[in-house]
Amino acid sequence: MKILLFIIVLLIGSTCQNYAQEPVSRNDRMQWWREARFGMFIHWGVYAVPAGTYKGQKINRIGEWIMNRGKIPVAEYQAFAKEFNPVKYDPDAWVKMAKDAGMKYIVITSKHHDGFALFGSKASRWNVVDATPYGKDLLKPLAEACKRNGIKLGFYYSQAQDWNNPGGAAARKVASEGWPNPDSAMIDAYTAEHGGHWDPAQTTASMSEYIDRVAIPQVKEILTNYGDVAVLWWDTPTGMTDDYADKLQMLLKLQPNIITNDRLKRPNYPGDYKTPEQKIPSLAELDGKDWETCMTMNGTWGYKSYDQKWKTPETLIRNLIDIASKGGNYLLNVGPTADGEFPQASVDILKAIGTWMKVNSEAIYATKASPLPSVSWGRCTMKETSEGAILYLSVFDWPVDGKIILPNFKNQIASARMLVGNTPLKFSSADGGAVITVPDRAPDAIATVIKIKMAGQLTQ
Repeated sequence: MKILLFIIVLLIGSTCQNYAQEPVSRNDRMQWWREARFGMFIHWGVYAVPAGTYKGQKINRIGEWIMNRGKIPVAEYQAFAKEFNPVKYDPDAWVKMAKDAGMKYIVITSKHHDGFALFGSKASRWNVVDATPYGKDLLKPLAEACKRNGIKLGFYYSQAQDWNNPGGAAARKVASEGWPNPDSAMIDAYTAEHGGHWDPAQTTASMSEYIDRVAIPQVKEILTNYGDVAVLWWDTPTGMTDDYADKLQMLLKLQPNIITNDRLKRPNYPGDYKTPEQKIPSLAELDGKDWETCMTMNGTWGYKSYDQKWKTPETLIRNLIDIASKGGNYLLNVGPTADGEFPQASVDILKAIGTWMKVNSEAIYATKASPLPSVSWGRCTMKETSEGAILYLSVFDWPVDGKIILPNFKNQIASARMLVGNTPLKFSSADGGAVITVPDRAPDAIATVIKIKMAGQLTQ
């Protein structure tokens, strides 16, 4: 009898264990992401120390590529880590700024192409714990702050390109773009011959060895040491093979609810969503798949001290609305300084976005793409409820005649009101469409949102 009970207990335990490991459906995994619509990207690493300048010369293009663009030798670049000491790092403040701006998730560069890990790693000593005076893991306190504040956390990880850990891939660019060394021609020749590398120290191992010794162990570390990981954001699959991708993909089982992007290896590993960069797709470009535009606030991802090409809050808010109106997400970047602060311009921009979102966020969160044809006055998002459909009209160009026109609109409107002040508006039908009567002046010059409740679901 005791043996029989023991066998039953084992069978129940085995069944429970198998049930717990059942894969989560893609729709279930994607639900929070589709509702969130707005997140923060954070590019942070040793590149914040040179901040765009090497040997007194400004290095062209984006700040986090300075090692590659400047063809900086491994030993020289690693010396910058001695100055990476983010004593002003306050993860709770970072998370609060994201949350106050209306962002629902954060994705941070756990390791970018320079190979530097923001976490303590047993796979490589080129990490914040072992290589810097700061000597502490940067991801753990951020994970804790996100959990306290109800913000989802994801990790960017450069799985292929790694310019410091031997064997990592490098982009096959041969032009050194103003590299301030008289031997730059010789470096270009070496780069062309060695698959994008410019320092012999980068080629003392094969890429296969790099994948097995660094990438796989580090991905396992970030998926096991920081609690729930919402997103794994791969990047630039230079030199990737199906074999490498399979090995990395297998690790996702450590986080059954995780979602991933489309940059592990194309085209055979599409992930859960597409990632247009620095642009918003046109309606003609959309194919029904989930997508997320990632974008900088200025001209760089990683911090550059002299990049002051900041986009205005109006541009960024209207980008967010445009993206939501097409059914996408917006991942907006901040590049912190080497001492752990957000640039003041980023702080000011986030605050301005948050002011708009406090009033109008329901026109963004959990919305679907516009059911309307293109309209001249702005953008539209939609929700479907059990009581009927809701349209949110975000008006960019306020009409001089005081009328918002919905052409060829035959659905019955139950109510219309501006989210600003919860002000009711008059509406009527005319010429086969609907007309919303609005005040002479726009209450919000960036985007005034009009909420229209329908009497039932949309029929067009």
